[in-house]
Amino acid sequence: MALVELVRLPSGAEAELLRGRLESAGVHAVCFDAGMNIAESVGLLIPVRVMVLDEDLADARALMAEFEAVGNGSAA
Repeated sequence: MALVELVRLPSGAEAELLRGRLESAGVHAVCFDAGMNIAESVGLLIPVRVMVLDEDLADARALMAEFEAVGNGSAA
């Protein structure tokens, strides 16, 4: 059960929103590097990685595409 990267997002808030949506659909997700992204206002861009279990990657991608299709997010 390894973690794999689903997507990198420029905003910690966006990443947490996506993580919450995945969790609400039953896909465990975590955000990596969110603490490194606190300097957004000064132009330092360190993307936040949204990670999922390798066995959940296909489901997570499908959910992310569904969220985007109905205009619920800007992930990816």
